[in-house]
Amino acid sequence: MSTSDPRPARPEDVDEICASLPETELGTSWGDRPTWKVPRGPKGKGFVLHRAPGPTAVDPGTGERYDDLLVISTATEVEKLALVEDPSTPFFTIDHFRGYSAVLVQQSRLGEITREQLVEVITEAWAAKAPKKLVREYFGE
Repeated sequence: MSTSDPRPARPEDVDEICASLPETELGTSWGDRPTWKVPRGPKGKGFVLHRAPGPTAVDPGTGERYDDLLVISTATEVEKLALVEDPSTPFFTIDHFRGYSAVLVQQSRLGEITREQLVEVITEAWAAKAPKKLVREYFGE
């Protein structure tokens, strides 16, 4: 895991953090969308996805489609709601993701959290999708 870093998170941190986790690879899903998966290979499950602009993800203030969204998995709906309902974070959801354990965040708003917080959220997303043995090894359990 990355060391503690209190500086604001940046979009480029996402790939750095994902690449630092065991057995990850950058592939595609949802057609051609860049997606970080675990484990490597054909059985990999996506834990961070770069979402394409679409009619289901629209800024309620401007009516414009979000063009810089990340979809980050959560282990449960409870964890999803904890992130979404925390007013100190930029995480949110849309109706399209109702019942799906994942949060959305605009890359342009990542600076509202620290890199350390982003490491925690992405590591938890990885752990939610990684093989349980790999998770136990990573966390030393």
